[in-house]
Amino acid sequence: MKDVAAPRVRDFLEGLMRVPIDEMEGFADTMLAPDAVWDIAHPFNRLEGRRQILREFVLPLRAAFNGAMRRDEIFIAGTNRRANGGDWVAAVSHYFGNFNSPFCGIRPSGRLSFLRSGEFHRISGGRIVESKILMDLPDLMRQAGCNPFPKEMGTEMLFPGPATHDGILPNDPEQGRRTLDLVEGMLGDLHEFDPRSFSSAGQTGEGGHWHENMLWYGPGGIGSNFRWDGFVKDHRRPFLEAFPDRAGGNHYCRIGDGDYAAVSGWPSMTMTHRSQYLGVLPSGRKLTLRVMDFYRCSNSKIMENWVLLDLGDLMRQMGKDIFDCT
Repeated sequence: MKDVAAPRVRDFLEGLMRVPIDEMEGFADTMLAPDAVWDIAHPFNRLEGRRQILREFVLPLRAAFNGAMRRDEIFIAGTNRRANGGDWVAAVSHYFGNFNSPFCGIRPSGRLSFLRSGEFHRISGGRIVESKILMDLPDLMRQAGCNPFPKEMGTEMLFPGPATHDGILPNDPEQGRRTLDLVEGMLGDLHEFDPRSFSSAGQTGEGGHWHENMLWYGPGGIGSNFRWDGFVKDHRRPFLEAFPDRAGGNHYCRIGDGDYAAVSGWPSMTMTHRSQYLGVLPSGRKLTLRVMDFYRCSNSKIMENWVLLDLGDLMRQMGKDIFDCT
């Protein structure tokens, strides 16, 4: 990254959780542009300007979690391969603490809770100027005893860090380019699928992009799964049955660093709601979906995939307010 060292960005994001409140404005000025724009999962959506970001997101988050802390599982940096370019960092993180005060209308559990988050931050002039953040609020609701979805598909679990424990600042752009090449090849092949088997060419088997022991970590409501058959059963089949015309891509950012790659679209998918999904009957509505994917690869195979989806926004479009948990 040309504008600022990625470790400094990481230190700043962690510091937002621990700097004394009366020092917050001055601390934020060191790294967050006054006119920064943060797009955050529903119900936050767009926040404009440093003051609004601190007032409506950072401070409420800290107030909700007593002793709030941030722990990164993946933190990578690179130059965006998409046409809009820019220097970006991307992270899979957990915010955690004792969930003692309401957050986004979610009743607190009074217990240790982990709020997972996928984040992309663009750096320009030494400061964060643009961010996209997908917080898994449905999973926080589940932890608080108010699950907004009726059926568990995969395994609901804390997002694990990479099996190799090397996802923090690998700082290897050359290998990152190769990793991103592999991921982009997989994404290109995913566009077409067999409507009976829900398979796509080039995904598994000899010459396929995924390792046979792939792990796919999904958001609350979908859960995590193991190997391609588990992925199809717990996520791909239900999703494609509900949205058979889904069209993906439309990414604003794709970066690679070491054995890791991260891609995101806001929104990434467009589709029509044709069948029941997560308990909501088909509406026939045209929908969009905000998506973040983080990958670890090894020996030209995708080993692990962490996925954040804005299911709160998707449900809103389908006519359901998941935060109404009375």
